[in-house]
Amino acid sequence: MPRDATARPETPARRTTTTTDVSLIAFFAALIAVCAIMPGIHVGGLAVPITLQTFGVMLAGACLGARRGFLAALLYLAVGFAGLPVFADATGGLATFAKPSIGYLLAFPIAAFVCGLLVERLPHHRLSYGAPLIFACAMVASILITHPMGIAGMHWRIDDFSWREAFTTDLTFWPGDVIKNVCVGIVAAAAHRAFPDLLPRR
Repeated sequence: MPRDATARPETPARRTTTTTDVSLIAFFAALIAVCAIMPGIHVGGLAVPITLQTFGVMLAGACLGARRGFLAALLYLAVGFAGLPVFADATGGLATFAKPSIGYLLAFPIAAFVCGLLVERLPHHRLSYGAPLIFACAMVASILITHPMGIAGMHWRIDDFSWREAFTTDLTFWPGDVIKNVCVGIVAAAAHRAFPDLLPRR
């Protein structure tokens, strides 16, 4: 019997799911880019501007789950490193690796994955009104991934910048991150209320 006759055809439901996944990943990658290219705030002599990037990253994880959130942030980085000006201050390209913000950028896919992984473990029926729980998941990802990698990046890329100085600089971002993660909890809870099947089933 020819091999084609025994091959299992791809079902319409599976094709629809794949198309939806790709669309959601692309949408959230674009959302992160929009959050990045909006005018950043340079406080004092900070080497890294304050932007809405982390809001988009955590929202991707909280809405899409670990795998798709990771891929959305990874797609965003791939587009930026390829040269499109989607990073903060409308920059892009491989020269970004020489900037103090590189640690934060490289943390994005991992942070989205961790946030998504934690949100996936929450009771499914509580997601629609679980803004505080989603906020907690985003904060854990920020504390464990985004800030440590950001500190390491500043120490690495700024000459004579001690770990203490990097840590002190990073503290400037904490109040904004708390506010952004509160917004992530609110927006993600509303998204799950409107689309109960947005997260992949465990």
